[in-house]
Amino acid sequence: MTYGWRSNRNDMRRKDKQITDDATLEEILRKADVCRVAMCDGDEPYLVPVNFGYRDRALFIHSAREGRKIEILSRNNRVSFEAETDVEILRGDSACGWGTRYRSVIGAGRARFLEDRKEKEEALDIIMRKYSGAGGYAYSPAKVDAITVIRVDIETMCGKKSGME
Repeated sequence: MTYGWRSNRNDMRRKDKQITDDATLEEILRKADVCRVAMCDGDEPYLVPVNFGYRDRALFIHSAREGRKIEILSRNNRVSFEAETDVEILRGDSACGWGTRYRSVIGAGRARFLEDRKEKEEALDIIMRKYSGAGGYAYSPAKVDAITVIRVDIETMCGKKSGME
Protein backbone atom coordinates (compact mmCIF):
# COMPACT_ATOMS: atom_id res chain seq x y z
CA MET A 1 0.00 0.00 0.00
CA THR A 2 1.38 3.43 -0.85
CA TYR A 3 0.59 6.36 1.39
CA GLY A 4 2.21 9.10 -0.63
CA TRP A 5 4.86 9.74 2.00
CA ARG A 6 7.62 10.29 -0.48
CA SER A 7 9.10 13.71 -0.59
CA ASN A 8 8.70 15.71 -3.80
CA ARG A 9 12.46 16.13 -3.74
CA ASN A 10 14.33 13.52 -5.72
CA ASP A 11 17.64 14.07 -3.95
CA MET A 12 18.89 10.61 -3.05
CA ARG A 13 22.14 10.23 -4.93
CA ARG A 14 22.42 6.45 -4.55
CA LYS A 15 19.10 5.11 -5.83
CA ASP A 16 20.34 1.57 -5.14
CA LYS A 17 20.25 2.39 -1.41
CA GLN A 18 16.77 3.94 -1.42
CA ILE A 19 13.93 2.16 0.39
CA THR A 20 10.65 2.74 -1.42
CA ASP A 21 8.44 0.12 0.20
CA ASP A 22 6.04 1.60 2.78
CA ALA A 23 5.92 -1.64 4.78
CA THR A 24 9.72 -1.56 5.18
CA LEU A 25 9.66 2.09 6.25
CA GLU A 26 7.06 1.25 8.89
CA GLU A 27 9.05 -1.80 10.02
CA ILE A 28 12.10 0.39 10.61
CA LEU A 29 10.04 2.79 12.73
CA ARG A 30 8.56 -0.07 14.72
CA LYS A 31 11.99 -1.65 15.27
CA ALA A 32 14.15 1.44 15.98
CA ASP A 33 14.93 2.08 19.64
CA VAL A 34 15.45 5.83 19.37
CA CYS A 35 14.09 8.55 17.13
CA ARG A 36 15.78 11.92 16.73
CA VAL A 37 13.44 14.85 16.33
CA ALA A 38 14.70 18.10 14.83
CA MET A 39 13.04 21.46 15.38
CA CYS A 40 13.85 25.03 14.48
CA ASP A 41 14.23 27.58 17.26
CA GLY A 42 14.28 30.79 15.23
CA ASP A 43 17.40 30.40 13.13
CA GLU A 44 18.96 27.75 15.38
CA PRO A 45 18.39 24.01 14.80
CA TYR A 46 17.58 21.88 17.82
CA LEU A 47 17.74 18.07 17.80
CA VAL A 48 16.69 15.67 20.56
CA PRO A 49 16.72 11.88 20.83
CA VAL A 50 13.40 10.51 22.10
CA ASN A 51 11.74 7.25 23.02
CA PHE A 52 8.72 6.94 20.77
CA GLY A 53 5.94 4.83 19.36
CA TYR A 54 4.63 4.57 15.82
CA ARG A 55 1.16 3.83 14.48
CA ASP A 56 -1.03 4.97 11.60
CA ARG A 57 1.42 7.41 10.00
CA ALA A 58 2.16 9.12 13.33
CA LEU A 59 4.93 9.19 15.91
CA PHE A 60 4.04 9.42 19.60
CA ILE A 61 6.46 10.96 22.09
CA HIS A 62 6.12 11.53 25.82
CA SER A 63 7.77 14.51 27.43
CA ALA A 64 7.95 16.64 30.51
CA ARG A 65 5.44 19.48 30.49
CA GLU A 66 8.14 22.13 30.19
CA GLY A 67 11.51 22.53 28.54
CA ARG A 68 13.08 23.75 25.35
CA LYS A 69 11.39 21.15 23.12
CA ILE A 70 7.94 22.16 24.40
CA GLU A 71 8.72 25.87 24.01
CA ILE A 72 9.91 25.42 20.42
CA LEU A 73 6.97 23.23 19.38
CA SER A 74 4.57 25.76 20.89
CA ARG A 75 5.92 28.34 18.44
CA ASN A 76 6.69 26.14 15.42
CA ASN A 77 5.18 22.68 15.07
CA ARG A 78 7.18 21.68 11.97
CA VAL A 79 9.60 18.84 12.71
CA SER A 80 11.94 16.47 10.95
CA PHE A 81 12.84 13.08 12.33
CA GLU A 82 15.30 10.24 11.82
CA ALA A 83 15.45 6.67 13.10
CA GLU A 84 17.71 3.77 12.21
CA THR A 85 17.98 0.08 12.88
CA ASP A 86 20.21 -2.90 12.08
CA VAL A 87 23.31 -0.75 12.64
CA GLU A 88 26.65 -2.51 12.42
CA ILE A 89 30.16 -1.25 11.74
CA LEU A 90 31.71 -3.15 8.82
CA ARG A 91 35.46 -3.46 9.31
CA GLY A 92 37.77 -3.16 6.34
CA ASP A 93 41.39 -3.84 5.54
CA SER A 94 42.10 -0.13 5.07
CA ALA A 95 40.67 3.12 6.42
CA CYS A 96 38.62 3.66 3.27
CA GLY A 97 37.40 0.06 3.33
CA TRP A 98 35.29 0.49 6.45
CA GLY A 99 31.56 1.06 6.27
CA THR A 100 28.29 0.87 8.13
CA ARG A 101 25.36 -1.46 7.66
CA TYR A 102 21.97 0.11 8.48
CA ARG A 103 18.41 0.88 7.49
CA SER A 104 17.09 4.36 8.22
CA VAL A 105 14.04 6.55 7.83
CA ILE A 106 14.00 10.32 7.53
CA GLY A 107 10.78 12.29 7.44
CA ALA A 108 8.93 15.45 8.27
CA GLY A 109 5.60 16.34 9.76
CA ARG A 110 3.66 18.51 12.16
CA ALA A 111 3.64 18.02 15.91
CA ARG A 112 0.66 18.62 18.14
CA PHE A 113 0.12 18.23 21.85
CA LEU A 114 -2.49 15.68 22.89
CA GLU A 115 -4.78 17.15 25.54
CA ASP A 116 -7.48 14.48 25.91
CA ARG A 117 -6.58 11.99 28.67
CA LYS A 118 -7.89 9.01 26.67
CA GLU A 119 -5.79 10.01 23.62
CA LYS A 120 -2.75 10.42 25.85
CA GLU A 121 -3.27 6.99 27.41
CA GLU A 122 -3.66 5.38 23.97
CA ALA A 123 -0.42 7.06 22.85
CA LEU A 124 1.35 5.87 26.01
CA ASP A 125 0.14 2.34 25.26
CA ILE A 126 1.64 2.60 21.75
CA ILE A 127 4.97 3.63 23.28
CA MET A 128 4.86 0.96 26.00
CA ARG A 129 3.88 -1.75 23.50
CA LYS A 130 6.94 -0.82 21.43
CA TYR A 131 9.40 -1.25 24.28
CA SER A 132 7.72 -3.89 26.46
CA GLY A 133 5.73 -5.89 23.93
CA ALA A 134 2.61 -5.37 26.05
CA GLY A 135 -0.12 -2.77 26.21
CA GLY A 136 -3.20 -2.05 28.23
CA TYR A 137 -1.37 -0.48 31.12
CA ALA A 138 -3.23 1.40 33.84
CA TYR A 139 -2.15 5.02 34.17
CA SER A 140 -2.99 7.16 37.13
CA PRO A 141 -4.81 10.35 36.12
CA ALA A 142 -2.28 12.41 38.08
CA LYS A 143 0.67 10.87 36.17
CA VAL A 144 -1.04 11.36 32.79
CA ASP A 145 -1.87 14.97 33.65
CA ALA A 146 1.75 15.57 34.71
CA ILE A 147 3.24 14.75 31.28
CA THR A 148 2.96 16.01 27.75
CA VAL A 149 2.30 13.62 24.89
CA ILE A 150 3.21 14.78 21.41
CA ARG A 151 1.80 13.34 18.21
CA VAL A 152 3.75 13.94 15.00
CA ASP A 153 1.59 13.48 11.92
CA ILE A 154 4.00 12.32 9.22
CA GLU A 155 3.74 14.21 5.93
CA THR A 156 6.83 12.91 4.11
CA MET A 157 9.10 9.97 4.70
CA CYS A 158 11.84 8.16 2.82
CA GLY A 159 14.29 5.43 3.65
CA LYS A 160 17.83 4.35 2.97
CA LYS A 161 19.74 1.14 3.44
CA SER A 162 23.44 0.38 3.26
CA GLY A 163 25.37 -2.85 3.58
CA MET A 164 22.16 -4.85 3.31
CA GLU A 165 21.72 -7.75 0.92
